[in-house]
Amino acid sequence: MSASELSEVAEEEERRRKRAPWGVIALVLLTGLALIRNGSGEFDVGPPQPASAAAPDSRTTVPGILATAPAPLPFAAADRIRIPAIRVDAPVMPVGLDTAGWIAAPPPDDPNLAGWFTGGVSPGEKGTSVVVGHVDNTKGPAVFYGLGSLKKGNRIEVDRQDGRTAVFEIYGIEVFAKAGFPGDRVYGSKGTPELRVITCGGGFSKQNGYDGNVVVFARLVEAR
Repeated sequence: MSASELSEVAEEEERRRKRAPWGVIALVLLTGLALIRNGSGEFDVGPPQPASAAAPDSRTTVPGILATAPAPLPFAAADRIRIPAIRVDAPVMPVGLDTAGWIAAPPPDDPNLAGWFTGGVSPGEKGTSVVVGHVDNTKGPAVFYGLGSLKKGNRIEVDRQDGRTAVFEIYGIEVFAKAGFPGDRVYGSKGTPELRVITCGGGFSKQNGYDGNVVVFARLVEAR
């Protein structure tokens, strides 16, 4: 193995070593999203919520999916996310943990901006990658306002900084209350590259903001 290849392996091992356990991230991410759930909530119609029929299949895997899934991609930071079904086309910035130990949200003043959580894998790598974004801000709907209206079979494209695009197919959309958030179910690895796109959802009150999170479950089906 050449010196450059050894260096790449060492860098990848270091990235993996720094990733927090998903059991911890589940709690930290939920707490962090509580920071961005306080949208205006003052629109005539609130953001759409997932239908019960959109919930993921109870099985952890779908027959044949492992055989047909493309090979996982190497590490590369997320650059842009597109969800044609709800006309999302937004740049993605890296977000980590803030000084309080919560996940940092994208700046709320920019309604068309998403955040890729760098404590997990990059989109297309084996494991579960996480992208978060606001549902609204004080001026109106934001990047993931329409997330709850997505349907199984819709696709999500994530451009990576290595020039490749990871294409994911949605197999479930669900809203979870922030109390008792099922972290293992949401973030646990299925053995293939997966993506979770998360925003605020559920009920809204001026005192407490949104009481839950809309979570989109998707798996890698194409890499180009």
